[in-house]
Amino acid sequence: MLIEFRVGNFLSFKDPVTFSMSAAPISEHKENNVFKLDDKHDLLKSAVIYGANASGKSNLIKAMSLMKNFVQFSVNEDQAEVLIRVEKFRLNTETENKSSFFEIVFICDQKKFRYGFEVDHDGIHSEWLFFTPSRTEARLFVREGKDIKIGTTYFKEGKGIEDKTRPNALFLSVVAQFNGEISTQILKWFRRFNIISGLDDTNYKTFTLDQFEKEDFKQRHLQYLKIADIGIDDEDIRRIDPSELPEGIKSLLSKITSEPKSTKGYAISTFHNKYNKNEKLPHKEEFSLVSESDGTQKFFGLLGPILNTLDRGSILVIDELDARLHPFITRFIIQLFHSKQTNPNNAQLIFATHDTNLLDRNLFRRDQIWFTEKDQYGATDLYSLVEYKNVRKDAIYEKDYIAGKYGAVPFIKNFEVLLGDE
Repeated sequence: MLIEFRVGNFLSFKDPVTFSMSAAPISEHKENNVFKLDDKHDLLKSAVIYGANASGKSNLIKAMSLMKNFVQFSVNEDQAEVLIRVEKFRLNTETENKSSFFEIVFICDQKKFRYGFEVDHDGIHSEWLFFTPSRTEARLFVREGKDIKIGTTYFKEGKGIEDKTRPNALFLSVVAQFNGEISTQILKWFRRFNIISGLDDTNYKTFTLDQFEKEDFKQRHLQYLKIADIGIDDEDIRRIDPSELPEGIKSLLSKITSEPKSTKGYAISTFHNKYNKNEKLPHKEEFSLVSESDGTQKFFGLLGPILNTLDRGSILVIDELDARLHPFITRFIIQLFHSKQTNPNNAQLIFATHDTNLLDRNLFRRDQIWFTEKDQYGATDLYSLVEYKNVRKDAIYEKDYIAGKYGAVPFIKNFEVLLGDE
């Protein structure tokens, strides 16, 4: 479970900002939108991020993605001589010689961890891992440059591995490579920290198609397609082995196929009811998935990571969730995470959107609604609606947001400037 994420001196973030999934002490939707992890932690099942274009919504998600990928892949041999691809905040001279900062607080194996690092193109300047075995936070390791200090009580797995860590590799990842118990569990947690783009469905559509090999996946997938009312009454997914096709057909298919890369290797059919003139149902008409609308194709592919996240009680982060989706379908996805029936394992959904229809106090608590806004110096600020103390209980969030009461909207200059003086 995610509790908190912090980032600083990265892309549009100058000073460190904090994104939190901890529930504030408010009563709104406490029954469905909040879950109690233990006596200390009430966490949110979802959070939504709003902001003008170029305000930093996507940069927050990029920061999460960079941290996840760096934890997973910094130890790879092909990264040994590679400069770390991290872009500092470029609009202030103060940040030029400082490192980028990343920190995450999470629950793994029923334990609370706080892990982070400071990094630039040249390497890791600091790295730290703490956990809370009882009431007091304990150090597992702290790294400053080449010096790595290990907590001998709880992190014996790191002993003797200090000298095996490259300047551009994370110590946590190196210890996991040597089968450290705690570090391996944390890397597994990061693998379940799923981050996808709502604009490019290539990777997650492949993941969804692979899920059809599970016994009950098609039934559940089709059930949600029908609930979303997009007209698909049945579906059939067949894996194709290209090696079994004649060479002439393989060559022809490679030239004329309109299937995206993510669906190659599969034959994907959808079926719609077909009626006669008496409005009776004689049979079903077969279509290819690529003949369906862009929104239908996106929802088809998105259901794989959604169902997987709900089953595993993990985290799903989606940039531009609403792209190509009707607001009712987006709301349906959110409600899947809020419902105890469909989300019994307390999975978490975090997404960025421009869809103001979702700014609804009947759907979200104030602490679930986040905003990004750039200041006059080009730096992104991140804040939650719950930080506004004068929001009435009967406030219409969408109306107030559009009116600029919460900030995080574009300031469109006088249109007459474009037309010139008339």
